[in-house]
Amino acid sequence: MTDTTPPTAAQERLSAWPYWVTMTFVPLVVLAVLQGGWTILLIPFYGWVLMPLLDTLLGKNLRNPDPDTPDADLFWFRLLTLVWFPVQFMLVFGTLYYLTHFSQHSMLQTLGIMFGIGVTTGTVGIVYAHELFHKSNQLERNLGDLLMALVLYGHFRTEHLLVHHPYVGTPRDTVTARYNEGFHRAFSRTLLTGFRSAWRAEKAMLARRNQSAWHLSNPIWKYLSLQALFLALAFGIGGWGGVGLFAFQAIVAIWQLELTNYVEHYGLTRKHLGSGNYEPVKPHHSWDSAHRVSGLLLINLQRHADHHIHPQRRFPLLQVYDETEVPMLPTGYPPMTALAMVPPLWRRVFNPKVRAWRKQFYPEINDWTPYKTGLLPAPKGAG
Repeated sequence: MTDTTPPTAAQERLSAWPYWVTMTFVPLVVLAVLQGGWTILLIPFYGWVLMPLLDTLLGKNLRNPDPDTPDADLFWFRLLTLVWFPVQFMLVFGTLYYLTHFSQHSMLQTLGIMFGIGVTTGTVGIVYAHELFHKSNQLERNLGDLLMALVLYGHFRTEHLLVHHPYVGTPRDTVTARYNEGFHRAFSRTLLTGFRSAWRAEKAMLARRNQSAWHLSNPIWKYLSLQALFLALAFGIGGWGGVGLFAFQAIVAIWQLELTNYVEHYGLTRKHLGSGNYEPVKPHHSWDSAHRVSGLLLINLQRHADHHIHPQRRFPLLQVYDETEVPMLPTGYPPMTALAMVPPLWRRVFNPKVRAWRKQFYPEINDWTPYKTGLLPAPKGAG
């Protein structure tokens, strides 16, 4: 249950330093690059094994900070997300330079190192980009765009802000995983439709200003330009081999992103009100988790219900809801994303949870077939 007691003065003092644990990925990457061998395995082990083990040992953090804490009191939290782009830039291109000019590693070890880089850019970089591009500050949005360009997925900002948030839990949203839809099928669907969906959303936005989708103010041109710049830099460093290695880490990062998207809303559907309209987004349309250590690693991304209700709220202020208000994940994100990679096991665990969720929040709906198949009409206003 959520701790609803008034916070004491000590509880009100937010501490930023635990979130800086994500910086510990940096020495792990450096060690893997310089030493190779078994040290390459430390990066995925750290994020996928050690953190869940610590979650099990240290449990959940059910305390809620004061959501009205001013930005002036969040300097060290904001600084963490602001400095990550230059750190990630150096990790990606410094590693690429070393591997293509000085490394004696085998091809298998080289790919293992870039896989570890992708784990880092996916686990940390994309999560930080998500935090940044949700803010109105132009510096933060630009840094978010740069981080997404480093994984060749710039359109995700448009798709996330203009499609996912308004249309989550409806057929219009490309990343809401349908009931009974395995991850691999969802991943393919998202890759095939995501860019087109983002383009359509920006086209509709520009049309409201009487401008063409081809107008230079369309941010998709910015995304593509930044990605082309980073691909050119990879080519300048290591030729086509450098481009291949750069693209490989991007694929690993995107795979992790879409695994997370899959887990966050699997099977949770907003009620169709008729005529293409859906009920407003509510806390129970997201799977939540309050596990302590993975919350630090992912800067509270797992407090996802509150993020959808207050999308501009900064990560240290996100709230955790009572278990009677939202569906809760049994663990933090890392074990859940691993489970999602095995669709039969995922369905065995989560399909009963989705059915229980439906019974709890929508007992009046007897026929969920249209919701299962995504045959209901897209919401009004969809581009």
